Amino acid sequence: MDKTSYTSVFPGNPLRVDTARFGPFTFQVGVDAKAVQTLLLRVGDAHIRFIGSPLAQVANQLEREMLVSSIFSTNTIEGGQLSEEETKAALDLDPEKVQAVQQRRVVNIRTAYELAQREASKPNWLLTEEFIREVHRTICQDLDNAHYQPGVFRDNTREQPTVVGDEVHGGRYKPPQYGGDIRMLMATLVNWYAQLVQAGLPALVRAPLVHLYFEMIHPFWDGNGRAGRVFEAAILHAEGFRYAPFALARYYLDQIDRYFALFNLCRKQADRGDPAPNTPFVQFHLEGMLSVLHNLHDRANRLVNVLLFEAELRNRLERKELNARQYAIVTYVLKNGSPMPIDGLRLAPWYRALYIRRTDKTKQRDIKRLREQHLLKQDKQGRLWPGFVVIEDSE
Repeated sequence: MDKTSYTSVFPGNPLRVDTARFGPFTFQVGVDAKAVQTLLLRVGDAHIRFIGSPLAQVANQLEREMLVSSIFSTNTIEGGQLSEEETKAALDLDPEKVQAVQQRRVVNIRTAYELAQREASKPNWLLTEEFIREVHRTICQDLDNAHYQPGVFRDNTREQPTVVGDEVHGGRYKPPQYGGDIRMLMATLVNWYAQLVQAGLPALVRAPLVHLYFEMIHPFWDGNGRAGRVFEAAILHAEGFRYAPFALARYYLDQIDRYFALFNLCRKQADRGDPAPNTPFVQFHLEGMLSVLHNLHDRANRLVNVLLFEAELRNRLERKELNARQYAIVTYVLKNGSPMPIDGLRLAPWYRALYIRRTDKTKQRDIKRLREQHLLKQDKQGRLWPGFVVIEDSE
């Protein structure tokens, strides 16, 4: 494989920092340009296709779904205990009235997202130490834990070392412990990031590199993972990416073992002198962005199809091409969110109430009429689908 790295293109890389106690720490792009070139192009194309979708009609719902999924995911990666439904319920609470710690965690993440989006939307935004501290303060606000020191960099004693990672994911790693080293490395990280921006390194490469090196420094006592994913998302948001940067947390959760292992892999490759040690993590990030963008595009199209389908149902009801019973059946199947077993439909109390004093033939005739009008489809398993859904085994 051609080992040509971005470090040979952009001046100032690699950047070695000789810390007082940790020893040398090197920042480098360290990415094989040829290895990521195709992925960069595919992500760019997927982004253009996504933003070309009719998002205006479904933006609120899409953003809400993304927010819940992302916050659930980034919280779960770091040991959060709420389910996705519980996360959604917590986000509906008044932030001033949240008492439970698990609910406070997800509300804080939402506030951190809002902060990141607001700041990263400003012209010529750059990553700064104050932004890093503010995001961390927001994530850790009102969390009663001795290890939560909002916005304060670590300064470990010998009796209280910080060790991250585990043997399952490539081994344990002892990041810098001395506060002076951490402060020096964090100042260097933001300066190095500004150099990457000036050099024209794509945001799709800059973002995962900041995430990677931030986690290697691990500057805070806790909350580093949640904060690092916010910084990665903010960098992409500043470049015009919408929804996908924060939705990426779901991909990381789904690929959690690979996600954790890659931090150690890149670190070890750098220690061995690999000229492009960070390629695997950047590739992983780009694969995630591609997957997320495809999923968002599909979801946006489905939401638009639902809106159009609902409008068509209302029109047919007004034109008396549908009766009230038929309209109720299709609407229920549509809102169900998943294929509806016809036996389950028949047992539903609301469905049975529709046919009080009516014969089984009327029930059969209504379903048949809906299928003839292509408003309902039935697959070979006897499940009902909204008419606009394409299914391969429909009867």
